Amino acid sequence: MKNRIIKKIMRIILLSFVGLAVVGTFYFLWKKSRPVEVVYGIISPETGTVETKTVATGNVEPRYEILIKPQISGIISELMKEAGQYVTGGEIIAKVKVIPEMVQLNSAESRVNLAKINLDQVENTFKRDKQLFSQGIMTAEEFDVSTSNHLKAREELENARNALEIVRDGIARNSSVASTTQIRSTITGMILDVPVKVGNSVIQSNNFNEGTTIASVANMNDMIFKGHVDETEIGRIHEGMPIKLTIGALESRTFDAVLEYVSPKGEEKSGAIQFEIKAAVTIPDSVFIRAGYSANAEIVLKRAEDVMTIPESAVEFSGDTAFVHLLKAEKPKQLFEKHAIRTGLSDGIKIEVAEGLANEDKIRGAALTSE
Repeated sequence: MKNRIIKKIMRIILLSFVGLAVVGTFYFLWKKSRPVEVVYGIISPETGTVETKTVATGNVEPRYEILIKPQISGIISELMKEAGQYVTGGEIIAKVKVIPEMVQLNSAESRVNLAKINLDQVENTFKRDKQLFSQGIMTAEEFDVSTSNHLKAREELENARNALEIVRDGIARNSSVASTTQIRSTITGMILDVPVKVGNSVIQSNNFNEGTTIASVANMNDMIFKGHVDETEIGRIHEGMPIKLTIGALESRTFDAVLEYVSPKGEEKSGAIQFEIKAAVTIPDSVFIRAGYSANAEIVLKRAEDVMTIPESAVEFSGDTAFVHLLKAEKPKQLFEKHAIRTGLSDGIKIEVAEGLANEDKIRGAALTSE
């Protein structure tokens, strides 16, 4: 009897669990089948500025970087300046010790010896002619010729000695020209690089050889931005456009610049055709920009000021038509109406509304919660 009661109780409990499971399942399915009501954020139009921009990447560098090269071949004997120092035009940067070429040296020495022999011979003749002229045996015309030959022989010896000094030392002692062994800066500016060291051989610059660069000097107060713009946007930019230049090395500080050059010819870079641009940078006196800083140039292509704007995410597009959802009722539940508008400029985040909305209108934004 007792066992029957226990079995009956267990059966009732089991049936109760099954019943609860069935009821729960039906409730879950019923709840899931109910339509989901989404609650949206409400947006009001605002007045603001919309800009379309393009960004060019590049570097900031001096407008002119001058390479200082020697006018004579030799070996660097002394460096007077180093990179980072300022120099004025004509200031000595380095000194070169001339290592004469043996063929030229022998030729110059031979010329001096021949000039001495010729001068000795002419001087002996001149002394005799002078004595004959004083005795009245030689005419004045003949003595003038002898005097002229004597002066020419002396001048030839002087020229030969100067030529020897230039070959051997790099400059003649009686020359008023600055020594070519002293390498001087041709402009006033900062030394960016000194690629040679004491003891290095250098080659003179001439029509057949570029010569060895002793130093590069630039005016750091005249800087430009050099970058590249993709061919899809090059048609919308032109000289004279304002640019905002951002230099990451200076904690992303921005500088004003003006576009002054757009290349007429594109070049392939990373599989795309790009065009070089240059812009003059305005740098405050309190800021020092090093040559080669990487920078981004932000170019404003179009601007619409004091216009009605809404988030572009709130706009739906169907073909050439743009729509928003106007709020018609907020309680007991939100009610919206699809409404066509005419859009204008867009920056990818907000878009200009040219027609179709009033300042007091409210439109549907992003979904916030669902019930």
